[in-house]
Amino acid sequence: MPSIFDRISNIIRANINDLLDGAEDPEAMLNQIIRDMNDALRQADSDIADQIARQKMLEGDLDMAQKNAAAWQSKAELAVSKERDDLAREALVRVNDYNEQVAIYSKQLEAQKATVAELKSKRDLLKSKYDSAVRNKEMLVARARAAQAKTEMTKVATKAGTADYASELDRMERKIREQEARAEADAEVAESKTSVEDEFTKMGADQKVEDQLAALKAKMGK
Repeated sequence: MPSIFDRISNIIRANINDLLDGAEDPEAMLNQIIRDMNDALRQADSDIADQIARQKMLEGDLDMAQKNAAAWQSKAELAVSKERDDLAREALVRVNDYNEQVAIYSKQLEAQKATVAELKSKRDLLKSKYDSAVRNKEMLVARARAAQAKTEMTKVATKAGTADYASELDRMERKIREQEARAEADAEVAESKTSVEDEFTKMGADQKVEDQLAALKAKMGK
């Protein structure tokens, strides 16, 4: 029975939470685990029935060997009582043969009972784990999804922690200051240019007035 023993043992040892934590779809994974458990339980029930049948066969063989040994022992005693040593010897040979069978069957039966007991124990453990998985299905899925979400948040936080936001902010501030300084410089240049033009305009206006004044004086003989 190594195959079914190994399969049941592997399922029993498996940590469902760990399996779900690593699954992309925890619910689908849990459904598959439950199906695997159910299949293993059905196989275990079938194998247990086969092993119990084998145990009963061994019990029958042992019982028959014990009865034959007892019967030939009686025949040996009868032969001795009739002073038939030749028949007694033959009967004792048969007794020894059947006693050897008794020893063999007893050993086989002991091993078979241990096999059945072990398979039943593992089957019971698997049934308990199966019932727990079915009963706590929604909770297990929720825990797996929460663990996934926590992992994703940790990744994001780690990524954010490694980013040099201070340097980025410094660069942005410097760029803004450069833009402000350029704007002020442009305004200053524009203001300077306007002042010069205003001076020339004023000078032109003053000269016109002087010319007009001179013409007026000349007209008036002044």
